Amino acid sequence: MSLFLLDKVSFAHGGKTALRGISLTLAPGRFYGVVGPNGSGKTTLLDLMCGLAPPADGALLYKGRPVNRYPRRELAREIALVPQEFTMNFDFTVAEVVLMGRHPYIPRFAEPTANDLEKVDLALAALDLAALGERLVTTLSGGEKQRVVVARALAQDTAVLILDEATANLDISHAIGIMRVAKGLSRDSGRTVVAAIHDLNFAAAYCDDIILLHGGRLAAFGPPRRVLTARNVREVFGLSARPYEDESTGTYQLAFKYHGSSTP
Repeated sequence: MSLFLLDKVSFAHGGKTALRGISLTLAPGRFYGVVGPNGSGKTTLLDLMCGLAPPADGALLYKGRPVNRYPRRELAREIALVPQEFTMNFDFTVAEVVLMGRHPYIPRFAEPTANDLEKVDLALAALDLAALGERLVTTLSGGEKQRVVVARALAQDTAVLILDEATANLDISHAIGIMRVAKGLSRDSGRTVVAAIHDLNFAAAYCDDIILLHGGRLAAFGPPRRVLTARNVREVFGLSARPYEDESTGTYQLAFKYHGSSTP
């Protein structure tokens, strides 16, 4: 059964083509990593999947319907997005920002229910933010703000979670924490996660399937071992890499060669 169906999807920004003829079928309950060099079309692909714009050509269906034809409120109950950039300049508390994820479920002028507040508490706990609930977001570090935005998306409690470089500004501990939460959502709750990830070894360790983009085209799609090969990494990223199995985690990983040396 397909959740997302992309059929020859293309898109252009200001006359410059960002995506060219992308065809994909994404199933429920999978963790998909979107990888590729800067400018390869990762953010554009995620934006189209969220219905932020229609494809210029081709079709992009979610549960059999064009994504951009869903009413915004209905789509917000299905798909949550953590954008690459999100500015919070108002004096909301952390808990208030996370509660914003519940707005698709709260009628206008109504108060949040006990269920809404429980979803907020669970999201705060999952992102190690419970102690910061009453802090103003304007006083937080960049990494803390990033975790707040992810928590807001978790509180939205959708079938699909889309992450656009959600770990880019985080220390290694919290970056791993977000990847583990995302993996748990797909493995234990049957949700679908689609994440643009700049770290290829993170993608290889946590994702079920990899979407490899290059120049706006689909270069490869499938399990990490089949997509993140030495040849593909060399052709797409211009890097020499040696695949290996991490004995401590049992995951597929890549050792990159820099200036003639290999760093496992």
